[in-house]
Amino acid sequence: MNIFRISPPEAMPLDRISSEAQDWLILLTSGRATVADARALREWCAQSPEHAQAFERAKGLWQQLQPAAAQTLAPRHFGRRAFLGGAIAASAAFFLIRNTVPGGFSGLGADYVTEVGEQRRVDLADGVSLELNTQTRINRQDSADGTRSLVLVSGEVEVQSRTQAALKVQAGNGWLSASQASFNVRNTDQSVCVTCLDGAMQVDASGRSIRLESGQQLTYDGRHVGAPQAVDTSTVSAWRQQVLVFNDATLASVIDEINRYRPGMLLLLNSELGKRKVQARFSLDQLAGVALLIRDAYGVKCTELPGGVVVLS
Repeated sequence: MNIFRISPPEAMPLDRISSEAQDWLILLTSGRATVADARALREWCAQSPEHAQAFERAKGLWQQLQPAAAQTLAPRHFGRRAFLGGAIAASAAFFLIRNTVPGGFSGLGADYVTEVGEQRRVDLADGVSLELNTQTRINRQDSADGTRSLVLVSGEVEVQSRTQAALKVQAGNGWLSASQASFNVRNTDQSVCVTCLDGAMQVDASGRSIRLESGQQLTYDGRHVGAPQAVDTSTVSAWRQQVLVFNDATLASVIDEINRYRPGMLLLLNSELGKRKVQARFSLDQLAGVALLIRDAYGVKCTELPGGVVVLS
């Protein structure tokens, strides 16, 4: 959830814009910023030239303070006083503004968990296997009659179900069911994407019941359920082979996806460049240097900040 209230530029004094720029930078380097925060910051910087300039000034001041701060405490513990008075001090209370667990409070104590960049296989006793992708939280639900269901709180999982009774999986506000099938389901940014990889399955969401055959995909959220579309399932499952494949995707969406797999964050502030279409294939072990690849391909300026944050402008 965005912690900042956006006001019209004409109603906002420059000192307030500068203050908000500093708040953005503190959040960004705290290690707790999300992909949604990155999008919100891009929108904030795009409001006016004054907004973009204020963020550049805050970023420059942070870099000037960084050598002195390194002798005192870890950069991600800097607080607002580093900007206001030039003094370096911890600001732990500020970092309580955001819950860092994917899926929010529902993700706390999840039964099956992966962290940033981690992938994991889970074999259940009843003919169901799960392949969890990065930053995934899944809970089990066992009902009184002995039936079992799964809840994808957040993240992405490939499910193989070889059961007599249909396995049920809740993702967002919808339910998926399959018995002899494999499928990929992703629940990120309050949107769910389901791909049937083999066999057939059923999706129930927003009062609609839709059958998916092998090679079909649909998306839904709290307000809309899409129509089934034919997709290349090898691209959907490429992460299982430690590869990310992008076909005609915007550069902004490519960066958002890469951010799911690497510590820290890449932040592209050039909104026009973010609209450029990309054909790309990255192995996951390339992602540490992907900022330099983007810099060389598009001529953008790279600024490294604490906590693995790289600003591309």
